[in-house]
Amino acid sequence: MEKTTPEVTYAGLDVAKDRLDYTVDGTRCDHVPNTVRGHERFIAALRSWPRIRVICEASGGYERAVVAALLLAGLEVCVVNPGRVRAFARAEGLLAKTDRLDAQLLRRFGQKVQPRLHAPMDQSAIILRELLDYRRQVCAQLLAAHNRLELAGAVLRVRLEAQVVFLEKELAEIDRLIKEHIEQDDTLRRKAARLRELQGAGPVLTATLLAYVPELGEIGSPQLSALIGVAPYAHDSGRTQKNRHVRGGRAPVRHVLYMAALAATRYNPILRAYYQRLIAAGKPKRVSLVAVMRKMLHVLNLLLADPHFVLVR
Repeated sequence: MEKTTPEVTYAGLDVAKDRLDYTVDGTRCDHVPNTVRGHERFIAALRSWPRIRVICEASGGYERAVVAALLLAGLEVCVVNPGRVRAFARAEGLLAKTDRLDAQLLRRFGQKVQPRLHAPMDQSAIILRELLDYRRQVCAQLLAAHNRLELAGAVLRVRLEAQVVFLEKELAEIDRLIKEHIEQDDTLRRKAARLRELQGAGPVLTATLLAYVPELGEIGSPQLSALIGVAPYAHDSGRTQKNRHVRGGRAPVRHVLYMAALAATRYNPILRAYYQRLIAAGKPKRVSLVAVMRKMLHVLNLLLADPHFVLVR
């Protein structure tokens, strides 16, 4: 007799800084503190349900600890874009917003949309992401200090220059820590070396992909392009055919990939020729650059997916 796969049971989870509200049956809503002990209680409550799948929103980082605990416990998790959930609520005509209603809404969203499962990350990748989050913060502060220097008076200039010196040292130190962390982990070091085979994939892009795109090498290139936000979407109606536009995706990855593609159009002979062909065919520079970004993602995805894939030199 064939074994029947149990139907997925969706649990809606609303994440706040101090509290987790959740529902499994869509009616009763419980809550636990957003702490290690609270996570343990939440996971224990889910164990009595067959093939449970938790749906939560990306909540500015407050969801990371509970998502990591759920994955470590072997439970399925979907982390969804809050904008998609709000659009779903408007489609339902739901205007009210409370923690309890949000948990119930997330459960219904999971049942109807069935979003992609969140890819598990090991502890080394989580640490790398934290280092890169801090690096991005330092870069933003450094840029702000440089911008203020242009109009600063004599008194403020001294303090801003001291701040710039400190931030530049901090940036160099965080880059050293990121490099050291990758070199000390066998998996990260192997993947980084493979990604660096593509001319134009520097240390920042490599580290960013390892930290923010655990799906790299595991899914198809079209899905990966949509995930990062470089896939063009049609906007046609009847006889009207408007220009395609990219949208959504993982902004931290897309920003770094953009700068890497910009460098690749100058220093990678194959990608430079590809970019110039698009320009010669009448494509706008920005459209051509996004095409280079997609091409780079495709190659980087192949490098991790296929150990026998070799780049042409």
